Amino acid sequence: MAQATLTLTMPEEIWIQQISTEYPAATFRVLAAVPGTESGFALVRVSGPAVPEVIEAMNDHPQLTEITLAQWSDNEATVHFETTVPLLMFSSRESGMPIELPVEIQDGEASIEVTGSRERLAELAEQLEHFGLQYRIEHVRERLHESQLLSERQLEVVAAAVDEGYYDTPRRCSLTDLAGHLDIAKSTCSETLHRAEEAIIKRFVEDLPNIDREESLEEQLATS
Repeated sequence: MAQATLTLTMPEEIWIQQISTEYPAATFRVLAAVPGTESGFALVRVSGPAVPEVIEAMNDHPQLTEITLAQWSDNEATVHFETTVPLLMFSSRESGMPIELPVEIQDGEASIEVTGSRERLAELAEQLEHFGLQYRIEHVRERLHESQLLSERQLEVVAAAVDEGYYDTPRRCSLTDLAGHLDIAKSTCSETLHRAEEAIIKRFVEDLPNIDREESLEEQLATS
């Protein structure tokens, strides 16, 4: 399984791009979304200092139909609507790659997270480009279940090291003490800890944003 975080820029002719850039302080939080055959349905929470004006702009936009207010206040509103241009929903449907909700959109940009096979992620990239959605990669990495990160033995040694105070400052347990507690050789204890620490640190670094974001999603999938 690969996991990717993408930042999308919507085409200028799409309602969410137009309204969110007209009101850049407003945040559109997509809570639920369902693509239809030629349209899409969504539940969106709008928040910010100009919510009444944003809702009025949504009501007036020809790409939005059947708008219903589920909740309303001066600073927040929850809106159910149909749109004739659900490009993000269509991209997800055509690629078979579900987009994790909620999705936040502000000032014309949406941040999305997806998890799936590399083939599906590559297909999503193609569909985003097909529908005119520009994107940049925040990060893409192989997603392992936490139980797959360390072996059972490594988990046992790391857990014992934490319990015994090996990682405390100041240290309450030496490597010799830890090896004695586990009834293993000091060299074995050191090697097991090192391999576990390597896996944990590499996972941590993988979670950091990529420095080079110029590669396409397909290129990052091919090299990661």
